Formats: sequence, C-alpha cells, structure tokens
Amino acid sequence: MNIYVANISYNASEDEFRELFEGFGEVSSARIILDKETRRSRGFGFVEMPDDTAAQQAIDELNGVSFQGKNLNVTEARPKTEGSGNSRGGFSGGNRGGYNGGGNRW
Repeated sequence: MNIYVANISYNASEDEFRELFEGFGEVSSARIILDKETRRSRGFGFVEMPDDTAAQQAIDELNGVSFQGKNLNVTEARPKTEGSGNSRGGFSGGNRGGYNGGGNRW
C-alpha cells in the first residue's frame, strides 16, 4: 500500500520518517518530497508498505500523532489521475486571461 503523509516537520530526515513506519511492519520505501530548486522539504512524503494490514494499522495509529512537533496527516495515497502532472501546483504563470480583477472590460 502507498501511504501519503502531510504536515511533516521540515527538520525530519528520511531515516527518522522510515523508522516511524517500521514500527508497524516492513517498509519498502519512505521518502520526503523535496523542492526541486531549494532541495528543502516540502512538508509531505510517501511510504510504501507491502503488507496492507500493517499499512492500514500505521495509517490508523499515526494519523494525528505528533512527530517532531507537528501533527501528521496520514492517509492512503490516491493514484495520480490523468492531467494531474502539473508540477507547479495547479496554477501557471503569465497573463492568460480569466479573472481580470473585477468587471468586464467589453
């Protein structure tokens, strides 16, 4: 099962993050997502656990738990949907129309 974890402390290491989930069973991978430009944590990550029962127990027991001073949000990761590949978070730069600050100019 692939697990999505939000609200991870920016100071947490991937080893500490992995150890948190290893208390529930085998962890195939644990990674904290980094900003491409700054290489700093973006505050969320993913954990893969081969045993769905252990993964569900980790989700149930770690959701809302304080880890390095922040309460984690732990859920089963949703698969990427087509068209969700925008790495800029949903908005693109530039003036491409749309909202014009109020009132139509036509």
